[in-house]
Amino acid sequence: MPKIVDRDRYREELLSKCFDLFADKGYGSVTMRQIAEELEVSTGTLYHYFPSKEALFEQLVEALSQKDINQALKELDGMQTLQEKAAGIGEYLLKNEDYFIKWTCIMVNFYQHQDAKEFKKSGVFRRANENYAKAIYDLLGVKDRALAIFIYSFIDGLILERLWGDESVSVPEQCQLLGKMLTAYLEK
Repeated sequence: MPKIVDRDRYREELLSKCFDLFADKGYGSVTMRQIAEELEVSTGTLYHYFPSKEALFEQLVEALSQKDINQALKELDGMQTLQEKAAGIGEYLLKNEDYFIKWTCIMVNFYQHQDAKEFKKSGVFRRANENYAKAIYDLLGVKDRALAIFIYSFIDGLILERLWGDESVSVPEQCQLLGKMLTAYLEK
């Protein structure tokens, strides 16, 4: 009797294993053959699920952005005030700092190996950013798109500061300050 495979679940398993591979070797330095070897599958199996390395990467972006959002919303569930939520974001970022730094490095490495115009046109990155902005709407109750993008950019900046090794930047303190600033701004 043939083995029954849940294709969606198997695809997710393959994608989850790719994160560390891209983090360790970089998008541009790894081939589909190397990915298949690392995942211990045939290249045919890998191409069955992902027609190209770029398609694999784009599916990874979609899966991880949704996972990030779900995890953050779950972890911050029950926090009431904007200041509590902002402080919670800081703690969440600090707790998952290594992951977010690796994720940032992976994205930068991918960008380096793409045509800038094509990268900007990519729907997957636009959708991921829109999903992150929507999560900010949902979590913080911020309905102003420009303000949500500011908060998203602020969070990216904190991650970059940690990547650069700036230990003087306290992520929780900065997020607490963000909460105070947002509260004051939104009260006006």
